[in-house]
Amino acid sequence: MKEKVIDFGNEKVSILFKKLFFPTLLGMLSMSAVTTIDGIFVGHGVGSDGIAAVNICVPLLMSLMGAGLMMGAGCSVIASIYLSKGKTVLARATITQAMLFVTLISVTVGGFILAFPEETARMLGSSEHLLPLVVDYLVWFSPSLLFELWIAVALFAMRLDGAPKLAMWCSIIAAVVNVVLDWLFIFPLGWGVMGAAFATSLSCLAGAAVAMGYLLFYARDTRLHSLRLGRKRILFFFHDIGMQCKIGSSALLGELTMAILLFIGNHVFMRHLGDDGVGAFGVSCYYLPFVFMIGNAIAQSAQPIISYNFGTGSTERVRSALRVSVFAALVCGVISTAAFILFPELLVGLFLRIDNTAARIAIEGFPYYGTGFIFFILNLSIIGYYQSMERVKPAITFAVLRGFVFLVPCFMVLPAIMGVKGIWLALPLSEILTTLVIVVTFWIYSRQRAIICR
Repeated sequence: MKEKVIDFGNEKVSILFKKLFFPTLLGMLSMSAVTTIDGIFVGHGVGSDGIAAVNICVPLLMSLMGAGLMMGAGCSVIASIYLSKGKTVLARATITQAMLFVTLISVTVGGFILAFPEETARMLGSSEHLLPLVVDYLVWFSPSLLFELWIAVALFAMRLDGAPKLAMWCSIIAAVVNVVLDWLFIFPLGWGVMGAAFATSLSCLAGAAVAMGYLLFYARDTRLHSLRLGRKRILFFFHDIGMQCKIGSSALLGELTMAILLFIGNHVFMRHLGDDGVGAFGVSCYYLPFVFMIGNAIAQSAQPIISYNFGTGSTERVRSALRVSVFAALVCGVISTAAFILFPELLVGLFLRIDNTAARIAIEGFPYYGTGFIFFILNLSIIGYYQSMERVKPAITFAVLRGFVFLVPCFMVLPAIMGVKGIWLALPLSEILTTLVIVVTFWIYSRQRAIICR
């Protein structure tokens, strides 16, 4: 299970990025495929009500995945800097503490869902018509939370350890298992959304088993480390977890942006178009994690390069990594936007029959929705750049702008002005405004540096 050592300090940055990006991208897309595969089978096996029910659960699930990404990004940045200084034991302790923390989070939340499933479903905005389907999905999905958060943290540690291809296979294995079990549980067995949720739980268990096996027995620098009790150890734990949360908070905000998008979008579509509107929006939201994971793959591929060279003071290599990641973001953004504008019927048809009312709503809205993906991916890569250098303030500022300051007002104002079209355009406008703020910030910073250098 060993892979060739990656030299973050000396190898050409563009080559380093390629080594990390393609396995990371395939792994990320495979992670997104787990939920999307559920949607495809649910759409054809249950119908638009099934998609709407799953979509109502997604904001909560994304929030928890955000916690996993926050801890993964935070521990990876800190561990990268420790490794650049030769402090391998501290790097291992940092990753182990992150795994322990996400375990506590997932067990607590999963226990609450199992104890109060109907209350949780209503809190998420379920109608009485969809309540039985939402409860079924929540109850059978909740065991997967532990495995999903383990995977989220482990993949960061595996890429940092020089095993990006194995990290990719963890996600691919989970996706393949999910395809087989979704088909078995939904069609031959007829278990509906319960079967989709149970399939996801089992597939995440398979991926987590591979990831945890590597970190326990095979990892070189990021192997899980035994933690000892004691006053100093406990203080170090809370200090280290606090730093990880602080550094990785922009990753959490990235997931919360999508959770807020889904939560508010569900309510707005429900108000304007009823359950069919939520079903249409649900189809679009199955694709959004793919776009998010593309941006995340760019940020996470650049992260160990930036963090390691930031730790050694290699400023030019840090800037080179930024240039490479921005170029990758622009290329991927153009491809994603073109797909939504040119092929809406094909994309919607994977989930629903084209003559379905929800499908027609989605087909009309996809071209508007997709116009923001260039800016969506670019913003994620820039936020990841700041996060990788422990520059928490700008990373959080940009994340808050796109997820709260701009997105919520866009959802409130645009539908009132433009109707249903305005709902689809809320995300693109929010991302465009965030990009404009980032460009102005870079311009001001460049002007200030030029004045200082004179």
